[in-house]
Amino acid sequence: MFCVECGMEGEIYKDGVCIKCYLKNKKFSKGPEILDLPVCVHCQGHKYKNTWTNDLLDDILRRIIKNNFEISKELQNLDINIDFNETPRGLECTVYISGLIQEKEINEEHDLLVRLRKTVCEVCSRQFGGYHEAIIQVRTEKRKFSKEELINIKATVETIIENMQGKGNRTLFIADIAEEHGGLDFYISDKNAAFNISKMLLDKYGGFIKQSSTNTGMKDSKQIYKMTYLVRIPPYKKGDCIQIDDNYYQIKYLQANKIKIINLLTWEERSTDLKNLEKARIFSGQDLLRDMIVVSQTKSELQLMDEKTYELHIVKKPEEIEYVSKKIQVIKIDDLLFISPKLHN
Repeated sequence: MFCVECGMEGEIYKDGVCIKCYLKNKKFSKGPEILDLPVCVHCQGHKYKNTWTNDLLDDILRRIIKNNFEISKELQNLDINIDFNETPRGLECTVYISGLIQEKEINEEHDLLVRLRKTVCEVCSRQFGGYHEAIIQVRTEKRKFSKEELINIKATVETIIENMQGKGNRTLFIADIAEEHGGLDFYISDKNAAFNISKMLLDKYGGFIKQSSTNTGMKDSKQIYKMTYLVRIPPYKKGDCIQIDDNYYQIKYLQANKIKIINLLTWEERSTDLKNLEKARIFSGQDLLRDMIVVSQTKSELQLMDEKTYELHIVKKPEEIEYVSKKIQVIKIDDLLFISPKLHN
């Protein structure tokens, strides 16, 4: 067959013309010369299809082009690339669209100006307005949190939220942090995330969660509730010692409402519920620990000398082992001495 345009004999591609003539007079992509892209002046996020995102600008521009450019379905192995420069007018872009038609490479270029429209995104607007859906109240009992504990709890919550934000939860933020009643209150923008954060705090510190809700009005014919999650951390922590009846234990770790303890006399470990320790005596602080010199030993006992007072003490071994170290750390509770076990998670 003959091409109606060039007269060459050969295979006709479409509309009576050969592939060469078809490609010579055909454009396979077209798009606007100017587009607007909203950008938040606070978080630098961009709005695409009514959704705010902090994705890379290259990826956002590529999505905008796919959405606003008409690209022929004839192009196979479609590829879109963009070069852009930021100017006072906006992003001056060169759009490169390429593909294949019957193994012939097609390359087309378009000039595009993307005007950056400065605004404030919904998340930042809420954050600066103190918006929150939940409060996480972290408290303990029978004692006050130390300054170091408050710093650690605050850092833990902030790290959890950063990890959640990194996984795509852009609407999550801390609206405020306040010290209240010896603990901390975290005002959280997302109530579902706040519940998960509360459970993570239990996994790290142990304790209980008590939740309550407050009706704050109606939205879209639905009742809106603000949640409060009270995280009650036990009055003891890892490394503290406790007395249950006539036995003394050291806390190895806490998780949710479970606790693992070590018998200071035998070094036997066991798990128990926090409720079983409500009446336990608690001993904490560095004053419990003493460094002593090993004077002599038998299979079952050590003779130790206090470094400060030079007093001699006899301490039972939890296991029949030979101590080769010249110094050893003991725990002193009331008038009792125990060889300090090493804590491992």
